Amino acid sequence: MSDFTQRFLFDDSDIRGELVSLTDSYHHVLAKHPYPQPVAQLLGELLAAASLLIGTLKFDGLLILQTRSSGAVPTLMVEVSSDGDVRGIARYDADQVAENATLRELMPDGVMAMTIDPKLGQRYQGIVDLDGDTLAECLTTYFQTSEQLPTRFWLSADGQRARGLLLQQLPADRITDPDEREASWQHAATLADTLTVEELLSLDNETLLHRLYHEDALRLFDPRGLQFRCSCSRERSGRALISLGQTDAEALVREHGGSVEIDCQFCNQRYLFDAADVLQLFIDGSTEAPSDTRH
Repeated sequence: MSDFTQRFLFDDSDIRGELVSLTDSYHHVLAKHPYPQPVAQLLGELLAAASLLIGTLKFDGLLILQTRSSGAVPTLMVEVSSDGDVRGIARYDADQVAENATLRELMPDGVMAMTIDPKLGQRYQGIVDLDGDTLAECLTTYFQTSEQLPTRFWLSADGQRARGLLLQQLPADRITDPDEREASWQHAATLADTLTVEELLSLDNETLLHRLYHEDALRLFDPRGLQFRCSCSRERSGRALISLGQTDAEALVREHGGSVEIDCQFCNQRYLFDAADVLQLFIDGSTEAPSDTRH
């Protein structure tokens, strides 16, 4: 697999880890829009972060990371499903994106929303300011200030591959003494801090973990596959037209010369609806049997 997450556990301490590697799905996301390198890198890091986070949650649904700012990159958005489906998009002003621009330069006054959207149950959202030097630092700060389990992130992307490492301290079990727990956590995090960008992007997981933790006993579990897949559909586009109301939907068709086109910004798929399609939507909600010229 070229796209996967892989979990590992320390045998002698209450710490778990997750590694992610994205190649094909990252290429699919970047192929949809001509992203400048700094934007492609930022989007790759956010894709890696969301892929790591979905592995820490036990639910059926979507994890969404969305950022907003007043700068050259006003919006980043990525989604990862519990089934391993990945998609993402960025909005940017090419004239303002400087070469080798940093997170602070690209997204001043930025905030990030982390949304957990289960198929069953209530939606949850947390907000964090993008006031760190990197996305990894901002996410680490979020976990520090939201009274959740201590969690650290290391993220890298170069337009070809997106990689990430997550460490998370688990509830006390193997080590119950607070000072010993803190020492074991600092040990794992300090060693991870020695990881270079080049190593994170180039080393396979077994080599990377041996490089960091060859003196620690840990178990590496089977990888879990990820893939690019967009959740758009003709049916969902039809529901968007229904939400307008019949009068406004029919007026929209007339204004656009007899058919309205709904584009998916994530995958560039286009869905066309003519007057007959719209009428059918409001008769029985059906989006079946589009004509040969429509997708």
